Amino acid sequence: MRRLTAADHRLALAGRAMAAVLSAPAPTRPVPRPSGSEPALAAELSDAERKLSGALMRVNHVGEVCAQALYEGQAMTTRDPSLRADFLHAAQEEGDHLYWTRERLRELNDRPSWLNPLWYGGSLLIGMVAGRAGDSLSLGFMAETERQVSAHLDSHLERLPAGDQASRAIVRTMREDEARHADHAIDRGGVALPPVVRSMMRMASKVMTRTAHRF
Repeated sequence: MRRLTAADHRLALAGRAMAAVLSAPAPTRPVPRPSGSEPALAAELSDAERKLSGALMRVNHVGEVCAQALYEGQAMTTRDPSLRADFLHAAQEEGDHLYWTRERLRELNDRPSWLNPLWYGGSLLIGMVAGRAGDSLSLGFMAETERQVSAHLDSHLERLPAGDQASRAIVRTMREDEARHADHAIDRGGVALPPVVRSMMRMASKVMTRTAHRF
């Protein structure tokens, strides 16, 4: 088997980036659905409900675009092969989320964020910076990111229309995965980040959320 070169790895990264921004990786799990029911389509929700669900799922989709880039950046900069595999495995599971949220947007006759290339590029750089800080801090960054995402998903479960059980099923499964990723990062040796860093992460998340809600 031919040994992969640096150019091969760059091309592979470019392919994964294009999949994250323009479409979605092929899912490894089916889209979560409410038991015994079909997904509520746009016509089954009021205009206001559809717009709210679409905006919230667009924000969730942006979060998954960012997750793909963050884990790619962290995988690129760790020197531990097993940790690199962990980051790429987490990215694969987040790829399921990316597909699920994009599919739900299609069902709602809505669209992904126009700014996805910007979200991906910025997150890739942040992931690389986190990885360069060392494995324990990189894992701590992963854990804190997943905790904040879990809280963000909890707020969406409160805001989604009661009749949109299809979006709720997706968000619940995503929340379970994020909590598991956070626990795994701590088990692998992740350390608590300084309070100022956690605050900066929350501020950045708010800017992303408010922008993606509309654009």
